[in-house]
Amino acid sequence: MYIVALGSIEEDVLTAVEQGLGHAYGFGVKRLSGLAEPEYAYDAQRGQHSSAHVLRQLITRVPEDAMSMLGITQKDLFIPMLSFVLGQAQLSGPAAVISLARLQQEFYGLSPDRSLAVARTVKEAVHEVGHTVGLTHCADSSCPMSLSNNVRHVDAKGAELCASCIVLVEEKTKHARAMGTIPNSAGTRNV
Repeated sequence: MYIVALGSIEEDVLTAVEQGLGHAYGFGVKRLSGLAEPEYAYDAQRGQHSSAHVLRQLITRVPEDAMSMLGITQKDLFIPMLSFVLGQAQLSGPAAVISLARLQQEFYGLSPDRSLAVARTVKEAVHEVGHTVGLTHCADSSCPMSLSNNVRHVDAKGAELCASCIVLVEEKTKHARAMGTIPNSAGTRNV
């Protein structure tokens, strides 16, 4: 599993994401050298960046040994049918992206809260990477795999996968472990 900064992302955010993903999924997390801001994905009419365009670019950069790769950007993301997305991933695919824009209190005209922004970021990272390993939205509202239509939903959920999602991750990674595409210990958690 890899993460990559798209533009300038603070070190503490990247470290928290690495640790959160490693804990949630039991995979080693490697950090790639940062990439430029995704200006190629900017839509002037919307004033936002297309998450689909970002995903297409990320897919071309996924390392061969990667089970998945998460891009992290400060840019506000959208898909055509929604006014914004906090992130997007290919279900059972190699890439995902999250946006920090709406996870920060400043976006809403509020005073900065660094620890809250970092906690939100970890939850969204766990959520989008979950899609890359084949998890769909979870009915348990405390699970990070539950659907978040806004930042209040993100705040209401935890960063720990629920028991059902843990079982699903173990099942979905069993085949990859057997094929040798991920280490035997990957996808299992010490709980």
